Order: sequence, then C-alpha cells, then structure tokens
Amino acid sequence: MTQHVPSRQLRFFMTAAAPCPYLPGQFERKVFANLPFHDGPHVNDQLTNAGFRRSQNIAYRPACESCDACVSVRLPVTDFAFSRSQRRVLARNADLSRDLVEAEATVEQYELLRRYLHARHPEGGMSEMGWLDYVAMVEDTAVRTHLIEYRLPSPDGGPGDLAGVCLTDLLGDGLSMVYSFFDPSLEARSPGRFAILDHVRQAATVGLPYVYLGYWVQGSMKMDYKAAFRPLEALRPLGWQRLD
Repeated sequence: MTQHVPSRQLRFFMTAAAPCPYLPGQFERKVFANLPFHDGPHVNDQLTNAGFRRSQNIAYRPACESCDACVSVRLPVTDFAFSRSQRRVLARNADLSRDLVEAEATVEQYELLRRYLHARHPEGGMSEMGWLDYVAMVEDTAVRTHLIEYRLPSPDGGPGDLAGVCLTDLLGDGLSMVYSFFDPSLEARSPGRFAILDHVRQAATVGLPYVYLGYWVQGSMKMDYKAAFRPLEALRPLGWQRLD
C-alpha cells in the first residue's frame, strides 16, 4: 500500500494562557496548526484521530499545563445501542425533516445561531459573533464538510421553520460534529441529544465506524452530557479506549 505523504510539513504553535471556559480557576492553552489546502482532508482525518478539533482552517487541541480534564471522545457506531430514553428522543423529533446541504452560510442559519447563543451561552466567547464570523466558520475550510439542517413540518407543504443546524466534517472513519445549534424554544425535544443520535444513524447508514463528539470535560455542566452516550471511547495516552 502506498503511504500518503503530506506535501509540506505542518507547523504547530501554542496559544497564550487564558481563563478556562469550562472549569473555574483553571487556565487553558492550546496547540494548533493551519490545515493545508492541498492535503486538508487527509490531515484533518489524521489530526482528528489524534484528538484535535477543527475550527475553520485551524486544527487545535488542549495543551494545558496544570489540567488534563479535556478528553477527546467518540461513539463506536457498530456497538451503539439506542437506550429507551434515546428512542423517545428520536420519536419526539420524528416529524423533523433532515437535509444535507453545502457548507454555505445563510441569513436564516445565522439568525437561529444568534437566538441560540443569546439563550444558551450569553457570556460565551461566541456571543458577539457577527455575520462575517459565521460565514468564515462555515465556509472557510479545505476539508470535506457540510451542514445538516433540521426543519419543523410546514402546514402548507413547503420548507418548514429551521429547528437546528449541525456543521459536520466527513472523515475517512466517521463523522465529526464540529458545531451544532438549535431553536432554544424547542428545548423539550432535546434537540442537542437528537442531533448526536441522528449522526449515529447517518454514520451507520453509510458504513462509517465512528461519530466524533469533540471534548468531554468531566465536572463541566456544559460538556458532561456527552458521558450519557454509551459505549463511549476516549483518547488516552495508549490510544482510544472504552470509558467505564
């Protein structure tokens, strides 16, 4: 088998220390690299498997000096069995339409994002995101990526109101959920959990073994929900291992 060799060496950089957005009293640092345009999809595959996350054309991972709480996690699709409560989430959202669309930003998506951030993360780092910032988040990339739009049923048969959006990378071994947001008025539907479960179904349909969920931070209310999905694999020093 011929081994793929990137056309140029990646250069990694380190951010300055900043207050951690997940754990009070902690400070975070990140190591990051610019994804090359020519080899972007392949390099993104390799770095995601090594615990990196993508933001536009940058891949990053935590490199904190005094904390290792951020753990990369993924769902093994073949072994995933929907629990009773998860089946209820799927049933509550069975009326939603699901459309895979090109990674192109729309005003409708941006307005939904603004409502979501105002309701769920008013003090977060993305709360001041402008239109051009959103366009860059969605479109500024050289990897295989797309958007999933979830819509409510429409009484006139046309496109319904936008209920949620997920920016998703297509990897060689799975789907990586880069960022998702939803209509905060639909909280009773558990739209965040639904998006993850729907990606498990998507991956199973096309024969991909994993759904990458990013970082799980034990002790952080923002990230602890990921531990409810089992089986769950975490990236440890010796490789990917099942969490008990």
